Amino acid sequence: MLLKRRSRARVWEGIRGFFWPRKSFLRSARYLTKRVLRLTAAPHAVAAGVAAGVFASFLPFLGFHFLIAACVAYPFRGNIVASALGTAVGNPITFPFIWAATLGLGRLILYGQTPANLAPLRLGQALSQLDVAQLWAPLLKPMTVGGVPLGAFFAIVFYFLTKAALVAFRERKRIRLAAKPHKPSRSLG
Repeated sequence: MLLKRRSRARVWEGIRGFFWPRKSFLRSARYLTKRVLRLTAAPHAVAAGVAAGVFASFLPFLGFHFLIAACVAYPFRGNIVASALGTAVGNPITFPFIWAATLGLGRLILYGQTPANLAPLRLGQALSQLDVAQLWAPLLKPMTVGGVPLGAFFAIVFYFLTKAALVAFRERKRIRLAAKPHKPSRSLG
């Protein structure tokens, strides 16, 4: 096979590669950026899609981020592929910060208190019983309420950053292609 590995990857290498890319997180970020910039949709559609993915990353519903991002992107005429790529903002490195910020803001909005003034969560007990009702009030509800304004803020920021980057990328590409000398076409006669 043409693109097959020379030696089969060990189980440990596969697990490590899932959590820590072989080449680096910076290379993965560059790859995702180039994938977004090379989408052929209108700048608004790509930027709205990325913004929808960023917004979905701030909600605590893991496993549903792609679906949420697509549902948010559709009414804004956002690109669905860009919305899926935008969910990469929520990753194992950023999730602890996102969750802490959304939980703190949600508790502040709902209860008017900072997280230090509230009773500690018994997360282990609620997870061992897998009772969503026990998780909703102390954890998921504040994270959702805090995630909406934070997600909206970062979605707006990413919308304008993505749109500006996409317009600049396409303008540079247009100038570069215009500067290339054209080969004369051969006539068949």
